[in-house]
Amino acid sequence: MDLKDSILSRKLPEHIAIIMDGNGRWAKQKGMMRAFGHENGAKTVKRVVESCAELGVKNLTLYAFSTENWNRPKLEVQTLMRLLISSLKKEIKTLQDNNIKLSAIGNLKLLPTKVFKELNEVINKTKSNSRMTLTLALSYGSREEILNTVKEISIKVKNNIISPEIIDESIINEHLYTQNLPDVDLLIRTSGEQRISNFLLWQIAYAELYFTNILWPDFTKEHLYEAIIEFQKRERRFGKTSEQIN
Repeated sequence: MDLKDSILSRKLPEHIAIIMDGNGRWAKQKGMMRAFGHENGAKTVKRVVESCAELGVKNLTLYAFSTENWNRPKLEVQTLMRLLISSLKKEIKTLQDNNIKLSAIGNLKLLPTKVFKELNEVINKTKSNSRMTLTLALSYGSREEILNTVKEISIKVKNNIISPEIIDESIINEHLYTQNLPDVDLLIRTSGEQRISNFLLWQIAYAELYFTNILWPDFTKEHLYEAIIEFQKRERRFGKTSEQIN
């Protein structure tokens, strides 16, 4: 039985989230500019998206650009934004051919006008696709997301739209950027770093975490399979005992 058959014989994660890390280091190792790493990282995105769709994963969320990334050198930010526009234009056919719906979360109003326009065009063109939802976290920070959620709920309480007594997890979920997505089952981070970096802090409460030393441009379909197989080996108890689960 090959890796793919092994994966399909067991329960798939419904929602995979990936912190795509290591583009800059990958380029540096090759004596190239960081932009070269980002360009090759975009190729990995296509490979991983297609592989997840083939397997039957319903939701894939990629950490493409954080709120903190705005603090990077201006030239690198411009390169990333330019690459995002070209990737969206180039991959619309891939999304349509694979019946993939594109979504985006984050403080999107901070994106350059051209990026925002291109992003919304692709979102609108793919909104009826149903095989998988690909969500790009752009200008995204989880603390900011949670802070905005608290503010929105507070305003509704103040205006007697919501009673404090009924506030529960479902109410909070309804006000998050990810309101239409299930909680994350598997979080993957590449490049050897072992931290969450302000990504989906609420949504990964019971996610399985998988860290790999592979730099993002080198992350292959087989590496994705290995991460999913590791996920499938783990016992997910959600606070219960093994006996209760079994």
